[in-house]
Amino acid sequence: MSHQACRVDVWLWRARFAKTRALAAAFVESGAVRLTHNGSQTRLDKPSRSVHVGDLLTFARNGRVTTLRIEALGERRGPATEAQGLYVDLAAEDPSGGSLG
Repeated sequence: MSHQACRVDVWLWRARFAKTRALAAAFVESGAVRLTHNGSQTRLDKPSRSVHVGDLLTFARNGRVTTLRIEALGERRGPATEAQGLYVDLAAEDPSGGSLG
């Protein structure tokens, strides 16, 4: 894997969306994660799929749909403040608060 790509399970673990890589892999294998890369959306089912800076990930977490833009791939699983620098939560950027009505 090059430095410009990262396995999706590793990225979810580094970004602290899963406590372990095994849990991240199981989450991806369940079909709960969608990847948008170069305008094409795919439901992921293999944790070995690569993600790149600029890709969007969409998944349900804690009862709400989360859409993130990957800003960095990271080198390690660091503290929460470091993990938060790996992505931008697009719902948080939405001035309407993400509400449809």
